[in-house]
Amino acid sequence: MLFRGEFVNGVDLVDVCLWAFTIFFFILIYYLLREGAREGYPLEEDTTGRSEGAGIFFFPPKKTFNLPNGRGSIEMSYGPADTRAHPLRRTAPWPGAPMEPEGDPMTSAVGPGSYAQRLDEPDLNWDGSNRIEPYRLHPEYTVSGKDLDPRGLPVVGLDRVTAGTVTDLWVDRAEAIIRYFEVTLTGTGERVLLPVPFCNISKSRRRVEVEAIKAVHFADVPKLRNPDQITRLEEDMVSAYYGAGTLYATPQRLEPLL
Repeated sequence: MLFRGEFVNGVDLVDVCLWAFTIFFFILIYYLLREGAREGYPLEEDTTGRSEGAGIFFFPPKKTFNLPNGRGSIEMSYGPADTRAHPLRRTAPWPGAPMEPEGDPMTSAVGPGSYAQRLDEPDLNWDGSNRIEPYRLHPEYTVSGKDLDPRGLPVVGLDRVTAGTVTDLWVDRAEAIIRYFEVTLTGTGERVLLPVPFCNISKSRRRVEVEAIKAVHFADVPKLRNPDQITRLEEDMVSAYYGAGTLYATPQRLEPLL
């Protein structure tokens, strides 16, 4: 009987549970392998760039992703491939060999200056408004009296040459955090953004110090399409430029320490 371990005469309940778990486990493995192929696939050969076949068993079906804030939906099996032609040259012919940038490494979008092709639209709050905007659009935001207001302070590069002056602050309104300093460049009057993690406010010297790039490099910081908003793609492009400077701003940074 059932309570004596028998489902029906000749069928053991424990046996049924074991097989049910085994079948479920194999189905789970198949599902996870198929879903795990959505990002980073199909694989490409390192030397030729040729994509491998999608396969039969673990090819993920199309899935619909609903985008927030009324931006519709997208349907895909794989994420979009990076089709950019990166200015790189191989240092050796075998797979896994390092690559070196060609041309200006500061603007090549490679190495520490690489970035993802994010959506070229602003990041939004839950109510559909832009998440990151300058102080000039929100007079209700102020700098705490306990802190030094960076507006009006000069900005110097790693060579300690003045590149410009901080003229505005860009706030993340979802978290009330300053994300960028807006810098008006000396001489040209152009405005560029400086990510806060790449700078240090010196209260004693009353200036903003940047170790990532030189003063001359500020002129090539990626510009915004709209001076009062920044898109997700522009966020990554701006930060990547300063990231590139940590390795490519001076020839000495490319050399070994010893």
